[in-house]
Amino acid sequence: MIRRFYILLLAVIGMAGCSLIPDYHRPDSPMTDTFKEDGDWHHAHPADQTKRGEWWVVFHDPLLDQMENQLETGSLELAAALARYDAANAFFSGQSARLYPEINAIGNSDTNRESVNRPLRGPGLPNMYGDKAIGVGTLYEIDLWGHIRSAITSAEALAEASRQDVESVRLSLQAQLATDYFLLRGTDSQIRLLEDSVKAYESELLLMQRRHDEGIVSGLDVARSETLLEETQALKFKAIAQRAQYEHAIAALLGQSPSTFSIPSQPLVVVYPNVPATIPSQVLQRRPDISAAERRVAAANATVGVARAAFFPEISLGAFGGFQNTGGGALMTAPNSFWSLGPLAFYNIFDAGLRQAAVDQTMAQTREAAAVYRQTVLDAFKEVEDSLALLHYLAEQNNHESAAVKAAEHTFDLANNRYREGAVSYLEVIDAENAKLRTERVELDIRTARMEASVSLIRAIGGAW
Repeated sequence: MIRRFYILLLAVIGMAGCSLIPDYHRPDSPMTDTFKEDGDWHHAHPADQTKRGEWWVVFHDPLLDQMENQLETGSLELAAALARYDAANAFFSGQSARLYPEINAIGNSDTNRESVNRPLRGPGLPNMYGDKAIGVGTLYEIDLWGHIRSAITSAEALAEASRQDVESVRLSLQAQLATDYFLLRGTDSQIRLLEDSVKAYESELLLMQRRHDEGIVSGLDVARSETLLEETQALKFKAIAQRAQYEHAIAALLGQSPSTFSIPSQPLVVVYPNVPATIPSQVLQRRPDISAAERRVAAANATVGVARAAFFPEISLGAFGGFQNTGGGALMTAPNSFWSLGPLAFYNIFDAGLRQAAVDQTMAQTREAAAVYRQTVLDAFKEVEDSLALLHYLAEQNNHESAAVKAAEHTFDLANNRYREGAVSYLEVIDAENAKLRTERVELDIRTARMEASVSLIRAIGGAW
């Protein structure tokens, strides 16, 4: 009997090589030979294992380098992503364990009383009896149709997708930190510009008041000077409030309390990374979100195999043995031994289309995952195009705005000289000062935006080039 059981076991295991998973091919994605905004780009294949590197070092800012390194251990969002990856790995391990038999030990010790009037009770049987048993058993499902292996394949792909999700979160947080930091530094420069302007306008107001007291100018000129000063003060405090928000955002990214976190004020140091004239499109395949989306297509495809396997019989091999008696001593003796060996089969004859519905559902989910993958690739191309366009046109805008700053400074000098000569009213000086401050602030905004666009391009291509 035992020999027959092992022969059956080996024969069934030998049959367990079937897979009902559809042949997997990576979904076609939107292609482009070139990016119209800049350079020649070529269609590529996934290379998500490529190291993305500490891309932020291209900005040569030691404090930014320090905070980016702190992000790795301080970010709670990254910690949550890592926990999700651990859970996905654990699920994969759990599915893999189904390939092996599960062995269980059981034991019981009962005292039972039967009803005297139990139907079909034999004469002379005792009303009270004991039942003691101890044994070991296993029920092993033979994976003939690949049901378990399909589930393992799906779980493995989901674990790989989760790993790429971690990298996607990491890259996103790194880019957000750099963006918030440059916005903060740009605001620091704005605050310094406004503080310098406030000091100049305060001196100007004192001069206007003295000249008014001497009867040289009217009260209108004093009022105009005071208006300019107060408006600039208001702009300064608005910028201070914005800086506080950027600082709080950075603290949250680093997993620190905004109440105890502070960054010393420093002006923006403009460093524009050199973008290659030609960027190979392979870098797009380094984007972890693209890789994660592709792995989810593979996972969904594998679940089709799980659903298809439900159309075939489930076959298990059972083995159980141990000792049992009616409650006396010497339980573990040969006369008290028992064992059971044999196969168990289950096959659903009629389910009103339930299994076919499950197959249809998994195939629809695969199509959905493929569409999400294609959209992710398309979004990646869009983000690169956007960033390249921003870098190109912001550079042009910066050139014109710098020329506007010089022209505004010259206009202010001319208006101020003409006012002192009595050729124009003080209103022209005020207009020239407003224009000068406005163009200087716009120039700072453009420089900050160029830094942001550089970070966006790095994020769009999945890291440093």
